[in-house]
Amino acid sequence: MSWDALARITAIAFDFDGVFTDDRVLVSQNGEESVFCSRSDGMGIGLLRDAGINMIIISKEKNPVVAARAKKLALEVVHGCDNKLPVLREWMARIGASADSTAYMGNDINDVECMNFVAVAIAPSDAHPSALDVADIVTVKPGGRGAIREVADNLLHIQRPTSAK
Repeated sequence: MSWDALARITAIAFDFDGVFTDDRVLVSQNGEESVFCSRSDGMGIGLLRDAGINMIIISKEKNPVVAARAKKLALEVVHGCDNKLPVLREWMARIGASADSTAYMGNDINDVECMNFVAVAIAPSDAHPSALDVADIVTVKPGGRGAIREVADNLLHIQRPTSAK
């Protein structure tokens, strides 16, 4: 599948760690966690929002850093989620998206079920083999290092269907 498959996408769900981040965590001596995120990816999220793409973060991690990044990017977030598919399905129903118009970007084994459910499964280049095996699109960029921006740039520069008048 090529980037052209994104032409019908109106909604994207994202995992957090390994997609928004480079899948590393810095733990201070006080137990506080920090992660690295790409500002370029943040710009990509803004561009997708401006284009009317619905987005959500669905993350296994229950960590304030997930909520903080989602808040900064004005993204809906569900974190501390062990079973992502029911959350994905509920969100899609609420926003009126079908599986045929939804993409999911994930990087590990707990994302595979969601990746198999949607029309377009996307994985960063450094994803776990289980996610790479089911991905329709694998980005050149790794997670937390521009993979989301790569998706945004490609989605926004393909020929999108227009409504009949």
